[in-house]
Amino acid sequence: MATQLAFSTAFDAHDTADHPENADRTAVMMDELLLSPLSSRVAMVSPEVLPERLLYEVHSAEMIERVKDASVEGSWIDLDTYVSKGDYATARLAAGAVLQLCESVIGGRAENGFAMVRPPGHHASGERSMGFCLFNNAALAAHALSKRGRRVLLFDHDVHHGNGTQSIFYRRRDVLYMSFHLSPHYPGTGSVQEIGEGAGMGYTVNTPLGFGMGDEAVRLLFDEVFLPVAREFKPDLIIVSAGYDSHHADPLGGLRLTAGFFGEMVRRLQEVQPRLVCTLEGGYNLSWIGRCFLSQLGMLVGSPQVFEDEAVGSGSAQNLVRELKTVLSPYWRL
Repeated sequence: MATQLAFSTAFDAHDTADHPENADRTAVMMDELLLSPLSSRVAMVSPEVLPERLLYEVHSAEMIERVKDASVEGSWIDLDTYVSKGDYATARLAAGAVLQLCESVIGGRAENGFAMVRPPGHHASGERSMGFCLFNNAALAAHALSKRGRRVLLFDHDVHHGNGTQSIFYRRRDVLYMSFHLSPHYPGTGSVQEIGEGAGMGYTVNTPLGFGMGDEAVRLLFDEVFLPVAREFKPDLIIVSAGYDSHHADPLGGLRLTAGFFGEMVRRLQEVQPRLVCTLEGGYNLSWIGRCFLSQLGMLVGSPQVFEDEAVGSGSAQNLVRELKTVLSPYWRL
């Protein structure tokens, strides 16, 4: 079985050149891949459009119609989020690519996968497109799989909290959402106390990090919180919301992760469940996004990549770990 990579130049249609989330991001990533020996280790697949009926199971009709209408000529939904002409189809293609890879992995046709898609998705809630995101790609795939009795872990390492993903599954226990993110930072959600509601109590794990925290802080969170909870949950599949804006050089960031650490996170998640699919979220430094991507792709194909990249993080996550254990211990063995 191979690592599948879903990509299409159709995603380039979602583009506003003066916006940080533009087509140059995936162009740089593809250039890095083609120059890398990893290019021969992946199976490229053409994305399939997400069935419209699945959109309506996760997103409201009003939200979907708003994107449809904006797609006729192209317009802005809010100050951050644009809809290009024809984007209703482009956004469904992005969401469909993630589900397609997840189904390939679950079905045994691929070992794992990476969805190099745009627009991103983790800020899109059930009712609102926002934060550069139109529909929630990862959430749509997780929902579709959960309908078939699959347990899905959604792990989000974007520097911004995935408020949309959290809200979609906040009252559910078939999908576990985990996130580390900079706080305070956009969108202002993701406190330790946000752990779910009703049947979903304990199935949201938020680890807000202070400005400048880096690899060591996140490594401690993996050791003490993320991996113990993930092992107890026993996911059938892990979906990674791969946001590279948590890299130390990102202009929209504030954390200090190194390029190699992105691969380390994938490796450690694979120890819990090797069936894993990454989907592109943020990351806006065009000099580094390609290497962060290759760091994770290298782990997926079993050929770890090494990059010269150093960053010294500031601050300790010890107090955060203690707080997390207090809040989550009624639900997990920590």
